[in-house]
Amino acid sequence: MSGTGARGHRGGGRAEGAGRPGGGTGGRRTSGARRPSRRPVEAAPAPIDVHDPEGVRLQKVLASAGLGSRRACEELIAAGRVTVDGQVVTELGVRVDPLTAILHVDGMRVQLDASLITLALNKPVGVVSTMHDPEGRPSLAQYVANREERLFHVGRLDADSEGLILLTNDGELANRLSHPSHGVPKTYLVEVHGRVREALGTQLKAGIDLEDGTVSVDSFKIVQVASHASLVEVVLHEGRNRVVRRMFDEVGHPVERLVRTRIGPIRLGDLRTGRTRVLSKTEVGSLMTAVGM
Repeated sequence: MSGTGARGHRGGGRAEGAGRPGGGTGGRRTSGARRPSRRPVEAAPAPIDVHDPEGVRLQKVLASAGLGSRRACEELIAAGRVTVDGQVVTELGVRVDPLTAILHVDGMRVQLDASLITLALNKPVGVVSTMHDPEGRPSLAQYVANREERLFHVGRLDADSEGLILLTNDGELANRLSHPSHGVPKTYLVEVHGRVREALGTQLKAGIDLEDGTVSVDSFKIVQVASHASLVEVVLHEGRNRVVRRMFDEVGHPVERLVRTRIGPIRLGDLRTGRTRVLSKTEVGSLMTAVGM
C-alpha cells in the first residue's frame, strides 16, 4: 500500500512547485520562477588620451590663465576639478597645447588665448548700437577708439535705451551670444508710464502678441510704484528690435526709460555711463560656458 501510494503521489499528485525546477506541468516555469534575462554589459568608453608630449604642463597653462599659483593649480588637477577636451585629468604630468586644448575648471571654460578680449560698455542714450553709423550719429566706436583690436558688439540697444553692451574680438563668442538658439537671458530695468499691478507680470509671462510673433518674459518684478509711473525689472531672452518697448506699449504702459543691467552672467554694476571695463577671465569663462563653449 505504501509503495502504491508513493507511486501515485509521484505520478499525479505532485505538489505545485515541487520536483523539477519551475513546478507546473510539462516542465514549464511559472512567472514567479522566471530567470532574469541577461543583457550584455556595455563597455565603458575608452578614456581619451589628451597628453601632448610637445605641449606645456597643464598646471603651468592654468596658472598662466590666472587660475592661481602653480601649486594651487596642481591641487585643482589632483582633486579632479579640471577637464581637458571633456576628459577629467588628475595626473600632474599631463601636457597640453594651449592653442588647441579646451579646458574647464569646475565646469567653467578657461580662456587660454591672451589675444582675445571682451569689454563691458555702459551705452549712453543717443548712441546707436553699431561700430560705424553712415548718418554720422554717435556710435560705439568712439568709446573704444584707443583699442587696437577689431571689436564686435553683442547685445543691440536702440538709441533711446541705455545700459550694458558687450564688445569682443572673439568672433565665435560674439556669434553664439547673438544667436537666439542659445537664449542668453537679458535683464532690464524699465520705467513705464502708469501704475503697474502684479497681474501684469502674469500677463507678460503668458505672452504678448506682437506683429512679428508672441513675446513673453522669463521673470517680472515690481521695483517701485507711484501714481504716474512704475519701475519694473524684467528678464527675457528675446533679441528682436525694440521688443521690450513694443511689449509694454501693447499692454498700455509706454516705456519712459530703459536700462539693460545684465547679459547672462555679466552685470552692469556701478560702471559709469560711457565707460568701459575689461571682463575678468572668470567672467569671460562664465559667458563661454553659458553658450556651450
